[in-house]
Amino acid sequence: MKHVAFRIAAAAGLGVAALLLAHNVKAADHIDSPTLSPTPVADINDVYAWVTPDKLKVNLIMTLSPADNGLRKFGPGVQYIFHVTSKGGNGVGQPDGSETTIVCTFTSNTAIKCWIGTSPVKDYVEGDPSQVSGAKSDDRKVVVFAGRRSDPFFFNLQGFRDAVTLVKSLVSTLTFNAAGCPNNLTDPQVASVRTKLQEGAQGTLATAPCAQDHADCFKHLRVMAIVMQIDKSLLLDTGHNVIAVWGSTNMGS
Repeated sequence: MKHVAFRIAAAAGLGVAALLLAHNVKAADHIDSPTLSPTPVADINDVYAWVTPDKLKVNLIMTLSPADNGLRKFGPGVQYIFHVTSKGGNGVGQPDGSETTIVCTFTSNTAIKCWIGTSPVKDYVEGDPSQVSGAKSDDRKVVVFAGRRSDPFFFNLQGFRDAVTLVKSLVSTLTFNAAGCPNNLTDPQVASVRTKLQEGAQGTLATAPCAQDHADCFKHLRVMAIVMQIDKSLLLDTGHNVIAVWGSTNMGS
């Protein structure tokens, strides 16, 4: 299981949604060994969150099942949970706020139930989420899709490896700050690292499961995804304009 968190500015007056990584973010998870994730459909890749252009709704996505093989299915035994905390101000240094949990369960790929909030339940959706139109709550404030999709995360793995190799070759000439980051790279060195990150190796050094015809390692990988659109009023308390989002999966013993 992995927890991933984001903070979103969701005020009606904001022209652009501000998306900030919260402090408890952990690494993205896409190509672990199968032995590390015995239940792939409970293994989170990423959590995405943003507001719609009209700033009235919040989009939430949880991707699961790294390098999905096309045979995996949602089913009983796993709870998929979005944890959404409503905060005031810009969210930084504010009190903990109030959390709304969104809990979804499946009996199959074509049968989902989701509860928005627990005490009290603010909304509820049940139905077949496998169609593009998704399942909708009675008041249409919640729509949910669930199914197999391309992995939306972009990562030039070979470029990253090349950049790491370059930086390692420069270690003897560098000094490092308290966080362990080099702080005296020259402009030409920075440009060289940037070039490695942008280019990568295509068709020569890329290895499975990375794409050999594209810099994006995940270009041909698939995931299982839960995609929700929720009316902002169900998530934001009065006077608040920021939500913090993280996801988790829970399995019964």
